[in-house]
Amino acid sequence: MTAAAPAGPVLSGFLNILKPPGMSSHDVVGYVRRVLHTKKVGHAGTLDPAAAGVLPVAVGTATRLIEYMEMADKTYRAEVRLGIATDSGDDTGKVLTCQTDLPKFDLSTIENALARFQGKITQRPPAHSAIKINGRRACDLLRAGKTVEIPTREVMIHRLQLLRYTGDTMLIDVDCSKGTYIRSLCQDIGTALSVPATMAFLLRRRVGDFTAGQALTLEELAAQGAADLLPPDEFLSGMQRFDLNPKREKAFCNGLSSTVRNFTAETPSLRVYADGHFIGIGRYDAEKSELFPVKVIGR
Repeated sequence: MTAAAPAGPVLSGFLNILKPPGMSSHDVVGYVRRVLHTKKVGHAGTLDPAAAGVLPVAVGTATRLIEYMEMADKTYRAEVRLGIATDSGDDTGKVLTCQTDLPKFDLSTIENALARFQGKITQRPPAHSAIKINGRRACDLLRAGKTVEIPTREVMIHRLQLLRYTGDTMLIDVDCSKGTYIRSLCQDIGTALSVPATMAFLLRRRVGDFTAGQALTLEELAAQGAADLLPPDEFLSGMQRFDLNPKREKAFCNGLSSTVRNFTAETPSLRVYADGHFIGIGRYDAEKSELFPVKVIGR
């Protein structure tokens, strides 16, 4: 009998991928699966095929942490094309309106318009999106000829900065909360200026702690492989760290709570470590003085 080959190392961690335009986020996941020879791969924060930039990709048990990555704030650079409106909100869609006699805006007018979109705002996500309605993606419903009405939502714009204005285009930087649609923001900026507008280009520069300057191209990933996997807790700096008594590690990993006294939780979720090793996400109940496991990753 031929002896079975020894099992390879268990892969677990995050990749900071620089998604190129022309690929869907799902295409990138498929590419990572082929390069790393593993099936358990997922991504956080979908990027449209035409967009480029940071796409966090989770591998192995780190896929259980994707929901926390999706909660992270993001930074975008976008080009707004004035005088054009499309059904999708970007330049890949069908042109609905075209205005050639654009007014020449002074910078103060633009700055005043942009100021209306800083802070907490209400926006309506585009119908051409992956938002699910009764379990089906809105874009799929549109392709099937269905009428799609997406409800408005509140999002937070932390920073909205004009970088360049050329008369028919604007280049802007945006720091925003999860759930913000830059296509909708570009359209709304046009409305504030009383001209049609659409998004001509989008680059996602940051997702939480992951930045474009540190992101890997697909070519770099192919050359370096699993060596570029970041520890599962790499992006959790926004969570308070909690060092659990190592004697309670097994209990935590088995889903049991631990009594912890004289502790003040500063964030709703905690990064939990035992003996210096990240083992998962916990929640502290101050009334019960108990730490409860929420996501167990283990060593």
